[in-house]
Amino acid sequence: MSDDQRTRRRLSRLVGSRIGTPHLSREQRQGVVSTIVASFFLGWAPVLGKLAYRAGVTPFTLAALRTAVAALLIWVAFLFFWRRDVAISWRGLIGCISVGAVNGFGSLLYYTSLLRLDASLASLLNTLYPLWVVLFLFAAGQPLTPLTLARLVLSMMGVFLLTRTRTGEPDWLGVTLMVASAATYGWHLVLGQWVMADVPSRTGALYVMTTMAGVVGLARALQAHPVEAIAVDGWSAILALGLTTALSRLATFSALRHVGGVETSLAGTLELLVSLVLAFLLLGERLAWVQWLGGGLLVVSMVLMARDRGMQLAQGNEPLEWKRE
Repeated sequence: MSDDQRTRRRLSRLVGSRIGTPHLSREQRQGVVSTIVASFFLGWAPVLGKLAYRAGVTPFTLAALRTAVAALLIWVAFLFFWRRDVAISWRGLIGCISVGAVNGFGSLLYYTSLLRLDASLASLLNTLYPLWVVLFLFAAGQPLTPLTLARLVLSMMGVFLLTRTRTGEPDWLGVTLMVASAATYGWHLVLGQWVMADVPSRTGALYVMTTMAGVVGLARALQAHPVEAIAVDGWSAILALGLTTALSRLATFSALRHVGGVETSLAGTLELLVSLVLAFLLLGERLAWVQWLGGGLLVVSMVLMARDRGMQLAQGNEPLEWKRE
């Protein structure tokens, strides 16, 4: 993509956010569809993870096998349908490796936390990642508005209420790990928008997922104990998780390319809804009323992002361009 094309796209986003036009370009519509698809498949992660744990799979084994399956599926798709898109520049490859390493580390945090928390609580805490997107963009020089601060307060109140469980003290290690996982996911969205602007979305998903598989596979290999025996139910959950992971990553990087990190993170409300419904239907999980109140505060904070002028400005500017200037 030339500098002129990138500038025109940036200006079109900025003007669209200022005048509030209801008409979306073809590129924006494709980005919206991609965010919805990504959120639907991401919403399956905590529930499938819990089903794997019930079958005796450990967190690092689950993370390693799930990522390996996802990477293999993407490679097969490329060999059959997108072989010409395998080529990538060295600069793009380095960007993909950096994003994949962050995401791989975050997945280890996520699945370790998921072992200690209910899937519904884990999903609610994971909705903090749009807030981390805001904070990372603020650290990069984007404005922090009064609405952003209000959203930060709402989110912190929401997390506090979510930790009020029926059984007393929550698992604070699990909560901390999930908040850290949300931070790494938010950072991967921001980093992906910065360093992968010139990488086709499918190609980016291929090399990011391959890097993730290497990171989590190495982490599992460094553990002292051998891989545990996995029952049929465990393999079913792992394979399903690998498939949803592959599809979600392809959709996520398509969304990042078309609408950027902020709009991509906004679709987390759909991801949360999918997770909560599946946790209710498949796992029989229930939340206390005070936890529902906390979850509601997180959702309100997320929805208010669409009205945050600071985030509209962030969407109109591309940090990668600042580095080049």
